[in-house]
Amino acid sequence: MRSFNLKTSLTLVALTASALAVPFAGAYAAQGNHDGLMDVSPSPLFQGPRIDSIVNEVRGIDQGIAEGRQEKLITPAQANRMDRQSASIIRTAERTAAVDHGRVPSAQYNRLMRRVDHLNENLLNDTGRQSSMGSGS
Repeated sequence: MRSFNLKTSLTLVALTASALAVPFAGAYAAQGNHDGLMDVSPSPLFQGPRIDSIVNEVRGIDQGIAEGRQEKLITPAQANRMDRQSASIIRTAERTAAVDHGRVPSAQYNRLMRRVDHLNENLLNDTGRQSSMGSGS
């Protein structure tokens, strides 16, 4: 059996701690570089007619979701689902603009606007505010 030696044990503990710390430090640094955690500058604000249009439409839908929740026309679960969808649309638009120097190309814009329209239709249907099309009124 080995005898207990304080100097050897402390060296072993120090080496083990540093060996474990290196991967975590690298992961933290990599995360900071990608998420902007280490950046001092604020995140860019994307402007342009397409992204402004998307954001304005989604903000209007968000207001409708809040009103539907307040008036108890939709359940909290429905409201949360729609909130997640609207946040996803905004994130996708911002990510697309970030990749394309602040612009949203027409193909992606059309795809995002279809998602916005679909979310708006779901909100109108779930709140009972959808007007019946073709009713003649």
